[in-house]
Amino acid sequence: MMKTKRSLLHEYRSLFPILEEKIHLGNCSQSPQSTPVLAAIDEYLSNWRSVGMDWDFWMEGVEQAKASFARLINADPSEVAVAGSVSDAASMIASAFPLGNQRHVVTTVDEFPTVGQVWNAHARRGWLDVDFVSAADRIYTPSVFEPHITSQTGVLSVHHVGYYNGAKQDLNELASLAHEHHALLFVDAYQSMGTCVIDVQKTPIDILVSGNLKYLLGMPGIAFLYVRKEVAERLEPAMTGWFGRQNPFHFDAKNLDYAASAGRFNTGTPPVLAAFAARGGMDLIFDVGLERIERRIDELSAYAVQGVQARGLDLASPEDITLKGANTAIRVSNAHDVEVFLMEKSIIASARGDVIRLAPHFFSTEAELDRALDAICERNGQHRAH
Repeated sequence: MMKTKRSLLHEYRSLFPILEEKIHLGNCSQSPQSTPVLAAIDEYLSNWRSVGMDWDFWMEGVEQAKASFARLINADPSEVAVAGSVSDAASMIASAFPLGNQRHVVTTVDEFPTVGQVWNAHARRGWLDVDFVSAADRIYTPSVFEPHITSQTGVLSVHHVGYYNGAKQDLNELASLAHEHHALLFVDAYQSMGTCVIDVQKTPIDILVSGNLKYLLGMPGIAFLYVRKEVAERLEPAMTGWFGRQNPFHFDAKNLDYAASAGRFNTGTPPVLAAFAARGGMDLIFDVGLERIERRIDELSAYAVQGVQARGLDLASPEDITLKGANTAIRVSNAHDVEVFLMEKSIIASARGDVIRLAPHFFSTEAELDRALDAICERNGQHRAH
């Protein structure tokens, strides 16, 4: 039987101690600490303290985290590698290009800087050519990309949900476009993982990257890289390390033998502590259920949009919730100052450029959104009075 919204909140809010003191609407930047994640961290720290060195156990924790991420996107664990950040993961991928004469990358001006800067760095060295395209509403349909794609295009690089205003892209349409032109689809899913169902079997994404500290409820220091098996076998990353070998413990510095599938994208010693935390966060996501989470976030998203409009605030996100993720962005004067003002009222939000972002999760309430929106109105009134 489907649990009600009331039981969902009652069951899970108590797992986030900070919610007793603060309103946490900054999940697009960092999720709150939960007791399951803290328990997973303590599991590693206790083992380190009592055993001293237990690499088999620690690596098992890393493999469990990879398997959990694979389960989230319906991939095989062998198709997932671990990195220290999305910057690292994107760099690993870029270092494996170009493929033959496909040296052209098409991406957007609205990517999180990490991804665009990685492509740009490789272009500066003459390894790739990069086109940055823009869309007036930050919704990137195939018609936006089509004029820029050529027979030399090897990668269409897109975000799923935009970091700035939560604009959400149709990955099925973009996968079809890329594959029609024999290009690969690279997806930055950092702002959507943990908020909605992503199935790489139903949506033929070739490469997907995401960190863990936002809606996946983890901590900084780890990211996951999915590469479809048949794609991975074609790629030989120049950014590599001893865990990317067929047998890391062979200790042969002269021979470069890439591991099978996405294993070749592992580099050095993995981030063990962050992997334990990641597993704890994803276990909680599984316990709640992605379908339930997606429904709840859509409810909160619609409520936030209506609240922004009812108060006469300047909505920067799409009005249509099918075109947006969890983040509802509001244009304000001096966004960072607004973030500080909200923090003084025990409300956690996140500023980016000229917007303040309210990003609820499944444990958030409509009343919390009302308090945040009323506080923004209060800040706006104070600012105008000055």
